[in-house]
Amino acid sequence: MTGILIAFAVVAVIGLICAVLLALAAHFLSVPEDENVQQIRDCLPGANCGACGYAGCDEYAKAVAAGEAATNLCIPGADAVAAEVAGIMGTEAMDVVEMIAHVRCNGTCTATDTFADYQGIRSCAAMSMIYGGPNVCKYGCLGCGDCAAVCPNDAICVIDGVARINAKKCIGCGLCAKNCPKGIIEIIPQISTVAVACSNLEKGAVARKKCKNACIGCKKCELGCEQKAITVQNNVAVIDYDKCNGCNKCAENCPTKCIKTLVG
Repeated sequence: MTGILIAFAVVAVIGLICAVLLALAAHFLSVPEDENVQQIRDCLPGANCGACGYAGCDEYAKAVAAGEAATNLCIPGADAVAAEVAGIMGTEAMDVVEMIAHVRCNGTCTATDTFADYQGIRSCAAMSMIYGGPNVCKYGCLGCGDCAAVCPNDAICVIDGVARINAKKCIGCGLCAKNCPKGIIEIIPQISTVAVACSNLEKGAVARKKCKNACIGCKKCELGCEQKAITVQNNVAVIDYDKCNGCNKCAENCPTKCIKTLVG
């Protein structure tokens, strides 16, 4: 019995010593928490979308508090959040460049066709793993709505086989673009007036056979753009929004109308 009590006492003493050491370590080795971090975090919408360039809202808040990031990088939060964050940091508020998602595909059910009947899980990710999906165009939207499933603002729906963005609801977080297995959703400035609705990289004749709405790489848009804001790369038109002045000539000159005029 005495041996048991001695063993118990030894364990208790060791536990007490460890507790004291941990308490001392926590006191002397702790890093003071910046109050600004929590205040900034409370301002952020909590989408954890990574549109700011950081892993999530927590990391962005820490970067701003440390002076390593600008106060206007939260795209979903827009100008209101940027102003709050700037107020906490005691700096001048800067405007946020609002962004919006755009689906680079117009391969509707009447414009393209399928070559197989898919019977698996209704998921774009799963569907794309089997021969790139059942559509004859391997670059188009699969229409299962993986993008809509991750949209925090219910801004995406699938219409006629293609994902569509509700510009009034989209907050430009970019989660849909990250979740699209085809990589056909791009995040563009909200003020953009035109966008290319095709991602097919095949030559014009081939692309046209697979989708009536495909870009044929004719370069009429490129030749008619005085700002040199649109070029044909890998057989498909690409817009440089830093150069685009919104004249919409590219949309007017496009023979297949795969360049769309955007309506807010």
